[in-house]
Amino acid sequence: MHTILVLGGYGFFGGRICQALSKRENIHLLIGGRNAGQAQAMAQRLGLDVSQGLLIDANSTDLAQQLLALKIDTIIHTAGPFQGQDYAVARAAIAAGANYIDLADGRDFVAGIVELDQAARQRGLLVTSGASSLPALSSAVVDRYLGRFSRLTSIRHGIGSGARAPGVATMRGVFGYCGKPFLRLHAGNWVPVRGWLDTQRHQFPSPVGARLLGSCDVPDLILFPKRYPQVTSVSFHAGFASTLGHLFVAAVSQLVRLGLLPSIVPFVAPLHKISQWLEPFVSDKGGMFVTMEGEDMDGTPQTLTWHLIAGSNHGPHIPCGAAIALAIKLADGASLPLGAQPCMGMLSVEDYLGALDGLDVHEVAA
Repeated sequence: MHTILVLGGYGFFGGRICQALSKRENIHLLIGGRNAGQAQAMAQRLGLDVSQGLLIDANSTDLAQQLLALKIDTIIHTAGPFQGQDYAVARAAIAAGANYIDLADGRDFVAGIVELDQAARQRGLLVTSGASSLPALSSAVVDRYLGRFSRLTSIRHGIGSGARAPGVATMRGVFGYCGKPFLRLHAGNWVPVRGWLDTQRHQFPSPVGARLLGSCDVPDLILFPKRYPQVTSVSFHAGFASTLGHLFVAAVSQLVRLGLLPSIVPFVAPLHKISQWLEPFVSDKGGMFVTMEGEDMDGTPQTLTWHLIAGSNHGPHIPCGAAIALAIKLADGASLPLGAQPCMGMLSVEDYLGALDGLDVHEVAA
């Protein structure tokens, strides 16, 4: 029996992961968080024993001792936002001899996990960050189609969400850089762009349709140029089902850019409430795309675009796929790379989508 602790297991992403893993006979699931009542309630909703809901604070100084006492084999950390966090939970997992998986989307956090590589290797553990749509699924898509290119020069990708907003913590993370500068590789040069600006329009397959998207600061922007060294341009854009909602965020980002507003983060909670009120009136369809450009095996210019389409407001559940798939592989005794690294090269697209079984999600292959 493989014992897995999901930190933040009653939250938006944690709840979906726990729901998927609770059905596995070879997994003993523990649901942890700072609210014991919510953790126990989640356990009961999933048909588990109430004792499988635990009071565990990710910031506790004796976290490693708690994990050791519970005989944890793998910890899945979903308690974001990860921007500004350190690696205390990952270090505690290593000290307790447990594998570590997180859903971080912070650029520096995901890329910096390699500083724990030696410690993880010494203990024979898998420690991975970014087990989410980015970079786990996005890199799996690029890896799938890479063999069609003699030379890959550009990767453009993005996400257009449906009506349902993710949790408040996730929104704080993605809105934290609204209007603020970050670097992106373009035509071989690192150029500055501003968060949620540089508005573009992407045509998703039906029934999603056209969406406005703005620039986002994600791990792929620095990970992809290292993983695919021939690439000279990498970009990522995201947007909302509501055009007015996207234009509002873009306008507020302009205020931040001009120095008229320090940050949009203080408004995240009310914005989350408003998005919940408006949900019945906005499309429940969303999508993700990855566009690869370069030359085919004959040297002819080639462009491939892959899409993932989500209905029924299931888009926000897609980031959970990598953690679910990795947890199942670990419980099944599958061979996975040891050491600490961003979550790339561990899962195929089929692995990822297989973990989303039961959701209204389908791919449109390139």
